[in-house]
Amino acid sequence: MFRPLRCTLTDALSLRALLFLLVAFLGGGFLAFTPPGVLGKADAIGYAVCHRIDLRSYHIGARQLPLCVRCTGMYMGAMLGLAYQFWKSRRCGGVPPLSVNVLLALFAAAFALDGLNSYLTFFPNFPHLYQPHNTLRLITGTGMGLVISVLLYPSFQQTIWREVSREPAIKNLREFAFLVLLAAVVVSLALTQNPLVLYPLALLSATGVLTILTLIYTMLWVIVLRRENLFMHWRELSTFVLAGFGFGLLQIVLIDLGRYLLTGTWDGFRIG
Repeated sequence: MFRPLRCTLTDALSLRALLFLLVAFLGGGFLAFTPPGVLGKADAIGYAVCHRIDLRSYHIGARQLPLCVRCTGMYMGAMLGLAYQFWKSRRCGGVPPLSVNVLLALFAAAFALDGLNSYLTFFPNFPHLYQPHNTLRLITGTGMGLVISVLLYPSFQQTIWREVSREPAIKNLREFAFLVLLAAVVVSLALTQNPLVLYPLALLSATGVLTILTLIYTMLWVIVLRRENLFMHWRELSTFVLAGFGFGLLQIVLIDLGRYLLTGTWDGFRIG
């Protein structure tokens, strides 16, 4: 029978120090070799997960945002959903009720339909349902971000903590409607394309990429090392979070490197 891994305090501190050095080295390379400036680093994050097509992105003046409109909405929605659930209840791991899940399924279906319809326009004279538009990309992307957050949040809680409530963080349609309302407000602000809105939104969406990768890789390391449901406080989880962040950053660096070697540019894909 498998026994949980055990280590001394010295071993744990040594492992954490080694992880910190590796993450610092990786982060230093990322900062040194990616485009300059805060938005330049956000560009490098978006470069790993998004096509960054100019026509399908918002701009601050002449400067393209780090992620396309759809991805901006998706990662913004995910961050909003995670923050909302954390605010509602920090240790709830239950699944939302059926009524909420039905709406989430509709959001996911709308995202898939709009994405497929938009993709079909890459092919000249190929039939598609309607003319794609950045407004629809933002709305459906944000909806998909809410779906991701509602799936990820309870999964993380159920995997990590020793004491988890069986209640869902979003208990009914009213609470979910409030989250959708918050998302609609943010979408409405983004649609103004005011630089005072787009700049923090660009940073939020790029941060969302790293946050989601960190949470997923943290869970994976906990599962691989058979440490599920053993943690009571965040400080006990810090080594796994550091490893999760490091692997998330490593994924971004490797994809950035591969894409740059293939294209020779930090710009997005070109169409037309």
